[in-house]
Amino acid sequence: MSPLPSNAAGAPDAVRLDLATLDQGYRDGTLTPGAVVRIVLERIAAAGEDHVWIHRVPAADLLARAAALEALTVAERAALPLYGVPFAVKDNIDVADMPTTAACPEYTYTATDTATAVQRLLDAGAILVGKTNLDQFATGLVGVRSPYGVARNPIDPLCVPGGSSSGSAVAVASGLVGFSLGTDTAGSGRVPAAFNNIVGLKPTKGLVSTAGVVPACRSLDCVSVFALTVEDAMDVLAVMAAPDPLDPYSRVAPPVPAAPHAPFRFGVPAADQLRFFGNAEAERLYRAALDRLSALGGVAVPIDFAPFAEAAALLYSGPWVAERTAAVGEFLADYTEAGLEVTRGIIEGGYKHDAVGCFRAMYRLEALRRDTAPVWDAIDLLAVPTTGTIYTVAEVMADPIALNTNLGTYTNFTNLLDLCGIAIPSGFQADGRPAGLTLLAPAFREAAVAAVASAAHRAAEVTAGAIGLPLPPARPTSYGGEGLISLLVVGAHLSGQPLNRQLTDAGGRLAGAVMTASCYRLYALPGEPARPGMLRVAEGGVAIPGELWELTPSAFGRFVAGLPQPLCIGTVELADGRMVSGFLCEAIDTAGAPDISGFGGWLAYLAR
Repeated sequence: MSPLPSNAAGAPDAVRLDLATLDQGYRDGTLTPGAVVRIVLERIAAAGEDHVWIHRVPAADLLARAAALEALTVAERAALPLYGVPFAVKDNIDVADMPTTAACPEYTYTATDTATAVQRLLDAGAILVGKTNLDQFATGLVGVRSPYGVARNPIDPLCVPGGSSSGSAVAVASGLVGFSLGTDTAGSGRVPAAFNNIVGLKPTKGLVSTAGVVPACRSLDCVSVFALTVEDAMDVLAVMAAPDPLDPYSRVAPPVPAAPHAPFRFGVPAADQLRFFGNAEAERLYRAALDRLSALGGVAVPIDFAPFAEAAALLYSGPWVAERTAAVGEFLADYTEAGLEVTRGIIEGGYKHDAVGCFRAMYRLEALRRDTAPVWDAIDLLAVPTTGTIYTVAEVMADPIALNTNLGTYTNFTNLLDLCGIAIPSGFQADGRPAGLTLLAPAFREAAVAAVASAAHRAAEVTAGAIGLPLPPARPTSYGGEGLISLLVVGAHLSGQPLNRQLTDAGGRLAGAVMTASCYRLYALPGEPARPGMLRVAEGGVAIPGELWELTPSAFGRFVAGLPQPLCIGTVELADGRMVSGFLCEAIDTAGAPDISGFGGWLAYLAR
C-alpha cells in the first residue's frame, strides 16, 4: 500500500468523502451535510493556492443547501442516492447563475440553465462546491494550459496534474469533494485520474447528456466522472445516464450483461507496439497490473494494436481538430488577444482541413472500426496503460505539443472507435509518481468493465487519492444489468457442467446460487449429455438448488430457440418469492425417469 505523500491533504484520521462512508455517517448520525460542508471548506482553506477552482459556491450558500437537505424527512433522504455528497464540475459545464469560462476569461458568460448532467446530480441530493480549472477550451491532456494557473498535483507538485480536467481530478484526490465531473474527448477523463491516483470513468458517447457543455469536438465529447472508487463512479453514472431531448447525440443504452463471463479475456498490445517513452518504471507497473488481472481470473490475449494506434493519430492529425475550430474558432477570430498561444494554434489549425479531407478521414475511420471489430470477439476487455509515462510541469512547458501527444497514445482512439473505459491506479514508480491502467470495452459495457476494474483497483493495494486512507470495501453498484432476463438453470447448464458453455458463449453472467420454492421434483432424463428435468407438483415438492444467470433479451431468445426436446423454459418460483424464467419439463417426459429429488440437486446426484 502506498504511503501517505508528505504533501497530501488531510491526515490519517480524516473523513474520507466516498459515497459509502458518507452514507454510513448520515445513517448512524456521526455526520450531517452541514458537518461535511464545513470539512470541505476547511480543507479548501488549508490547500491554499492550489489553483483547483475557477469559481466556488459561497460558503453561506453551501451551508444553506446542507440545511435544506437536513430538513428532509427520512423517507425523502432515502430517495436521494447522492444525499449530501459534495462534488465539483469542470468549468466548461454550465451551472445556472454561475460563470462558465472554459479557462478563457474573455469567453466568460453567465449560464442561464444548468447542464442536464449536473441538474440530475443536484436532484439526487448532491452538493455543488464549485467549478474547476482545466486546459483552456478542454484542449490538452497536461493540465498546464490555463491562465488560472496549474492545478497542483497532490501526489508530486513537480508533475503535471493531467488534463484537460485537471482541477476536477485534483479536487477528488485531495479530498476536497466526493466526486467530480470532467469531460473526455481525447482522454481528459482518464489521464488526470492516472496522475492523481484516482478512478476516471469515461462513459459511452451519448450515455450522459452533453447539453450545457462547451463543446470541444461535439461528436466525440463525453461527460466523465472522477471518484475515489469504481463503485462511486458507477453510482454517479447511474444518476446521470438517461436520454436527453436537449442533446442530439444522446443515446439509449441497450441491455448488456453486468460482468464478463469467467474467465474473462483481456487484450494486451504486442510488446513491440507498446510505448513507454523511456520510462522503465511505467512499463514495470503496467506488467504488474497485467499480472494482477491474471490473478483475478483473467486470460491475457495478445492483440494487434496497430489499428487502434492509427485511429488515435486521426484525432489530431486528421480533420477532427476542425470540430474544435467549429466550436470556438469564431470567438478566437473576433477576440484576437484571447486564448493561450498553444491553444489558439491548435484550434486555428482546423482551418487547414477541407470537406474532401474530412470525408476521406471518415472513410479511413470506418475501415479501422472494421479492422478492430474482430478483436472484441476474442477479448472482453482491452488493458492498456493510461499513459506511457508522466511528465513534470517544466518538461511540458519546454515541449508542449510533442509531450501532450505522447500522453494520448492509449486514449485518443477511444471515442473515435466508440468505446467506454475506466482508468484505475496501478501503483507508484520508485520515485513516488503514480501510474494508471485503463480497461476498455465496446459501447455500453461500462458495468462489465467496472466489475473487473473494481477488483483490479483493490488488488493494486494503493490508498485513496492523495489522502493516505485505505479504499473502502467493495460493494455492489446501482448501475448495470437493467433489462436483462434472469434464467434459472438446475442441471447440465450449471457452472462446470457440459452445457454451461452455451450460456457463457451467449454473454451470460452468473448472478448467483439460488433455491426454488418447495414445489418441484427433479428427474434424471435419458440421453446424452446427462441432464435433469424439473417438474412443478401440487404436493410433495422440495426446494431444488440452482444458479441464476442473466442474458440480454436477444441472447435469451437465441438460447431458447436452440433448446432440444424435452426441455423447455417456463416460469419458476424461487424460495424468496421471485418468479423467473427457468428450465422445466412436462409430466409425460418424466415417465419412467428416476426421481432424484432427494439427493439435494443435480450436482449432488452426480457426486453420489
